[in-house]
Amino acid sequence: MHGAPDVHHHFEPDLHRRDSHMQAIMYYKYGSPDVLKLQDVEKPAPMENEVLVKVHAAAVNPIDWHTMRAEPFLVRLGNGFFGPKKKTLGADIAGRVEAVGKGATEFQPGDEVFGDIYAGRMGGFAEYTCAAESALTAKPDNLSFQEAAAVPVVAYTALQGLRDKGEIQSGQRVLINGASGGVGTFALQLAKYFGAEVTGVCSTRNLEMVRAIGADHVIDYTQEDFTKSGRRYDLIYDAVGNRSVSEYANALNPQGRCVVVGMTTLWRLFHVLTVGAWVSRRSDKTIGFMGFAQANKDDLNYIRGLLESGEIRPTIDRSYRLAECAEAIRYLETGRARGKVVISIDADAHTS
Repeated sequence: MHGAPDVHHHFEPDLHRRDSHMQAIMYYKYGSPDVLKLQDVEKPAPMENEVLVKVHAAAVNPIDWHTMRAEPFLVRLGNGFFGPKKKTLGADIAGRVEAVGKGATEFQPGDEVFGDIYAGRMGGFAEYTCAAESALTAKPDNLSFQEAAAVPVVAYTALQGLRDKGEIQSGQRVLINGASGGVGTFALQLAKYFGAEVTGVCSTRNLEMVRAIGADHVIDYTQEDFTKSGRRYDLIYDAVGNRSVSEYANALNPQGRCVVVGMTTLWRLFHVLTVGAWVSRRSDKTIGFMGFAQANKDDLNYIRGLLESGEIRPTIDRSYRLAECAEAIRYLETGRARGKVVISIDADAHTS
């Protein structure tokens, strides 16, 4: 789609090498997307409860560039202070099972699967990856590999934020700030599925898209400030994180809840964690930061069911080839992506 070179052209025709090696995006120091390298590396082997997946598509998430850049600095506590211990990126994958570990019982070679493998030992920006069976489930037949890869992290974040943290109820007035992004598009559809009256906040160019995926009302943030409109909401789900606690409180009904998922700066995170907790203790409104969603099999299967029934559907902005991974992350970092940015790793999975 973006004129990427044929990433296979420089390999010599060595059958053993082709069978035992693969291409993967690797990085050995923290920094900009320039640190990412497409390399020929050894194909991994599945451990006891793992499966080896031939990756057809993967998705880019903010967690990838936060990890790559070690921003915020706290990332280094989990992934290495001076350099990355885990040298691969890519949480969301969709592909076919190639081989199974000795203790793996759920999948067989040839099964089409998808899931979030962030907690595992490997990353998804590679031709093959190993993942625990517990991180994967069957790919819905009505989704392409690209579409399936676009789902797990953002769907977990939207579902757990609305259902668990936001305690969403049918009939509530719900506002989604950042409704055109990867998380926001799923949050909007899920809020509608749960029976809410949903308002989506986005930029001018995304108004029609947000209406098309189910918003009852749309607010163009370049023309109107939702915190000053006088309208009140029972639940605010903020996938951007660019407002103050007092602004959230001003836009909430009594007993209202605000769940902040996105975060623009560390200062805003600290502000929501501290001032939000203070407001929550001293008023009838609850304002809090969600943190990372937790991948789990039950929620993944729940999400799969909604995908199969057509209740929710991923929105894909752009597709890149594996060799263009750095370009894909640069685009995601602009904050202008409509829905998801995906990496088409297998030639058959790539669309323009």
